[in-house]
This record gives sequence, structure tokens and C-alpha cells, in this order.
Amino acid sequence: MLRVGLIILVLLAACGAPAPTGGWSCRAGDTDPHPEVGRLPLRYAVHGVELSRWQSGVDWGLARGAGVNFAFVKATEGGDLFDPMFPSHWTKSAAVGVRRGAYHLFYLCRPAAEQARWFIAHVPRDPLALPPVLDMEWTPTSPTCRIRPVPAVVRAEARVFLNAVRRHYGQQPILYVTPDFYDDNDMGRLSGVTFWLRSVAAPVRARYPGQAWTFWQYSGTGSVPGIAGDVDLNLFNGSAQHWAAWVSAP
Repeated sequence: MLRVGLIILVLLAACGAPAPTGGWSCRAGDTDPHPEVGRLPLRYAVHGVELSRWQSGVDWGLARGAGVNFAFVKATEGGDLFDPMFPSHWTKSAAVGVRRGAYHLFYLCRPAAEQARWFIAHVPRDPLALPPVLDMEWTPTSPTCRIRPVPAVVRAEARVFLNAVRRHYGQQPILYVTPDFYDDNDMGRLSGVTFWLRSVAAPVRARYPGQAWTFWQYSGTGSVPGIAGDVDLNLFNGSAQHWAAWVSAP
């Protein structure tokens, strides 16, 4: 009963008056919030989602009206996989004013340079797009690639990919990591990186002490009007004014 009460409290606290970004009728809710995270995400003004082919029937108008300010959309994986929902998510989200960016899921069994070329071949340059994202995480259930390169190799490959997409798109790319991947590979040693950090069981600052970050993925059980099923919830580290300045910067 206490768990249900917490869920309702989070949902009600998120709804009501428009958010500082304007036009929000209700922030996204969490169907299974972790008690260590609680209502902390509601202190932030700018929220968004992460989508892939698993979210196939999105009503972007409803999602935008519910408070989705941005979306990270899966585009590619490895050197030969293209997400079939990318064109739809990419086009329709922008049409309703959601700022969106494309992400690439890294395949640890393929050279980073090849993967960067694959991503570039499928993601158009768009001055209104968020910076490109490199998603790096372990893949223990992959049928084809479960290797764990040594940390120095992982960081070097990350740098190759990030540098390649930076040169092509003219933007400082974003690096997404999970807690175990971050720890195992000492990813904090990468300088000059814009981090998007996953932490669904603790506040991001507690899970990554001392690490600067721009985006926080705080839930994998989000409930957003217009998006069927659970969806990953994210937030921007700053006010609405900081967000406006960040997205308008070169």
C-alpha cells in the first residue's frame, strides 16, 4: 500500500501548473519509482525520454503536451543495424517541437571507426538536433558479442567514435554509460566529455560522486501519455533558461 501511495504521490506532484519550460500539462510519471530516487527528479525543469523500435506507436503531440521536452532516439547499433523506427521518431518528434538527438549503441566486437561511419551514414546533419550520442554498456546477453576489452581499449575506442562524429556534425557529442560500465572502465578519466549517466536506484550525484554530467536517466519504468508501455525517463541538469542556452549554443 505504501508503494502504491508513493507512485500516486509522484504522479500528482508532477501534474498541475505548467512547468517552467512552458506548455506542460503534466510531467512524466514513474510506475515503479525507486525510494532512493523518490521525488528528486521533479526538482528539475527539463525532462525527456529515450526511444527505439520498442516504442512503435508514439503520439508525439500527446507526449509533448505531457511534458516531453527532448528525446534521444536510437539510430544505429554496431556496423550493420539500423533501427526501423528511427525515421518516424526523428521526423515526428521534431514536427511537434520536441528537441531530439540520435544515439548509437556500441558493439564491442567491431572497430569504433567502422561504427562511426555507419552512424554518420544514417543520421542526417540537422542544426536543430541535439548532439549525437554514443551509448556504451556491457552486453552479457548478446548472442554474438560478450567480450570485455580492457579499460584502456574501451576508452580509446570511445574517443575514436566521439572524435569522428564531432568532426562530422560539428557538435560536442554525448557519452551515455551505465553504472557498472562506468566503474569497470574508469570512464571518468575521459576528459572533455559530455556525460549522460544512468542511475535508477540512487541520485546521480551519489552514484557518480564528483563526475560532471549533463543528462541523468533516472527511470526505466516511465509512464508518458502518448507512449505505450514503459519508457526510459531522463532530465537535463539545469533550469529552463540553462536548457535554452545549451540547445542554442554551437
